[in-house]
Amino acid sequence: MKAVALSAFPRTLGRRAGAKRLRSSGRVPAVIYGRQAKPQNLEIDRKDLENLIHTSVAENLLVDLAVEKDARPKRLALVQEVQHHALSGQVLHVDLHEVSETEKVTIMVPVESVGEATGVKNSGGVLEHVLFKIKVRALPKDLPEVIHVDVSHLEIGQSIHLGDIKPADGIEVLGDKKISVISVAAPITEAQEAADTAAAAGTSDVEMIKEKKEEGAAGAPAAKGAAAAPAAKGGEKAPEKGAEKAGEKAPAAGDKGAEKKADKKK
Repeated sequence: MKAVALSAFPRTLGRRAGAKRLRSSGRVPAVIYGRQAKPQNLEIDRKDLENLIHTSVAENLLVDLAVEKDARPKRLALVQEVQHHALSGQVLHVDLHEVSETEKVTIMVPVESVGEATGVKNSGGVLEHVLFKIKVRALPKDLPEVIHVDVSHLEIGQSIHLGDIKPADGIEVLGDKKISVISVAAPITEAQEAADTAAAAGTSDVEMIKEKKEEGAAGAPAAKGAAAAPAAKGGEKAPEKGAEKAGEKAPAAGDKGAEKKADKKK
């Protein structure tokens, strides 16, 4: 990987308010760290940084950093992380990892397929990327921007594993060698697609019925006879259910007319 020249300046404004003023002036706050020296706060011109990002072919960037008035005129660093504004996309902050030309570093590198798989071309298979990035280790100058994998020989059911990838000299691929990176799967038939759709619809129906049952249980009225009759005023007991017929009144105590009727009946 070729290093790209980039200029930076020691940061003069700190904290959150200082970072806002720095961005409004056309510069981006940054920090560089590594085993070579203590972490240092920097500021970089936004235009220089955006041009570097937009013109780069790969995700990984190696920069030959020149810090103004620094004891070391050049510092080799990897762009570790670039923070963007969620709405505007403007660069907010940059992390730089200083590396040595003589020490190997480990990074994640994108994987791209080359050619058309035989199983896709002749049998209607589907090319599947299991891993879009793989971990490699190399000296900074040997780091690849992207790893290309030839898939033209793949038939249906065949895969390219991590151990099958043969990188250039000086590059080591890390990880379990049996992990699939790219494979060719059999095409999905109409019957299988219909069965999957029906299974998904059946699952959603069961969930809807369950939700309705739970809602009904939560709002169900109390069982008959569960609610007690309200007590009468003055501590009197409530009359038992069915003790009086509808529309009839109990005779008042001491009612002479009621007593005479009772005597005649006798």
